[in-house]
Amino acid sequence: MLEAKSNLSRLVEAVETGVETEIVIARNGRPAARLVPIRPSVGGKRIGVAKGKFRVPEDIDTENAAVAAMFDGTSV
Repeated sequence: MLEAKSNLSRLVEAVETGVETEIVIARNGRPAARLVPIRPSVGGKRIGVAKGKFRVPEDIDTENAAVAAMFDGTSV
């Protein structure tokens, strides 16, 4: 435990860079904690999932009156 406390930055860097896959920290000779890198969450491909699904107008403000009318129930 004392070694881990005095070398924490070095230990974190070792798991972060892949030099070590995990580091077990012991207290009185018994494993107490495991230091492992955080893996990015696997969420699949997200960027571009809607590409080609709709048209973005040149000026997005041209339809403001129509959108407002849809919200308040009036007609334009």
